[in-house]
Amino acid sequence: MTDDDAVALLRRMMDAAIAAADPATVLASHLPEKPAGRCIVIGAGKSAAAMALALERAWPDVDLSGVVVTRYGHAVPTTRIRVREASHPVPDAAGLEASRDIMQTAAAAGADDLVIALISGGGSSLLPMPVEPLTLPDKITVNKLLLASGLTIDDMNKVRRRLSAIKGGGLARAVHPARLVTLAISDVPGDDPAAIASGPTVPDPSAGENLGYLVDRLGPDLPAAARDILVQPVRDVPAFEYDYRLIATPALSLEAAAQVARDAGVTPTILGDALEGEARELGIAMSGMAKWVARQHTPASGPTVLLSGGETTVSTTGTMPGRGGRNTEFLLSLAIALNGHDKIHALAADTDGIDGTEDAAGAMIGPDVLMRARHVGADAKACLARHDSYAFFDATGDLIRTGPTLTNVNDFRAVLVR
Repeated sequence: MTDDDAVALLRRMMDAAIAAADPATVLASHLPEKPAGRCIVIGAGKSAAAMALALERAWPDVDLSGVVVTRYGHAVPTTRIRVREASHPVPDAAGLEASRDIMQTAAAAGADDLVIALISGGGSSLLPMPVEPLTLPDKITVNKLLLASGLTIDDMNKVRRRLSAIKGGGLARAVHPARLVTLAISDVPGDDPAAIASGPTVPDPSAGENLGYLVDRLGPDLPAAARDILVQPVRDVPAFEYDYRLIATPALSLEAAAQVARDAGVTPTILGDALEGEARELGIAMSGMAKWVARQHTPASGPTVLLSGGETTVSTTGTMPGRGGRNTEFLLSLAIALNGHDKIHALAADTDGIDGTEDAAGAMIGPDVLMRARHVGADAKACLARHDSYAFFDATGDLIRTGPTLTNVNDFRAVLVR
């Protein structure tokens, strides 16, 4: 296998992982029976508009109406379901207005109506309707603190649900007594419905917890109103039944990538869809695994690819951060740890097409990446120290730019040992 073969295979695997979560191909088979009357559609997430379009195409003869909100630049033309856009990952006023629109639309549903909620990753930031007495500026401050905190996605979602009037089942309660069916694309480890977009259509499992231990992690800049809410468990939250259907998951996307590898004569090993922790630390750990595979010729004597998903974190507290996301930080750490190993290539990317807040989905590395970086004056260790992985891979020409993919099953990582 040549270097060019390795690069091409990595990209085909990534493309297969994304295609396996395309609403245009996966949504229709998960729909309930067509309603006799009207169907009201609500939703939020990076894939919400693409899901709405897929629903319109699947049900051309159904009385569809409603509204969804997606990230700026992720809208697609629809004819019956309105699409609004708002900011991600930091909320804005457009997201608050969209949240109110969606809640009003949900509340207007009658007992004989079918309501379909289209939920995907990113929905949490796109639905920033705070509980009183919190304000939108408070929510923006909290969101920024969360992004820089290094908290796990599970703990982040506990905070988001507690401070929201729409997450943690708030949207489902607004829909009652209409029938509600949720179609979701999972971007979270373990596919927990309460974590996908912070669970607007399912009960909050952490409602009874005192979240004071997270208050300390978020630091002194946490708004006082948020602090007070987090330390007070929610009492008397009404239980409700829900119909929740996962139409795409990280595990299915990893399996699609694995099949591409098999077809190319490469042995895939899926390490899991829930790898978490600091991105740079996972890079070091993955380097050790890949070098062991190369040295021991296991699990196969021929080429092998280690596949994984899940959401890592990048903690920037106390550091002046540069530009980059968790996937490029993982790769930069991996490249430094591999130190030019001649048998190993890797790719890491966010399946929504945007790694963090930049215009790249991720990047690729090969054995020569550090050498090429030195030739263009990019210092790998210095870039990693200041969380400037985007600048590093921009300089080496290894960024992957897909544009918005209109789906989101979280991060895709492939480490290929030739």
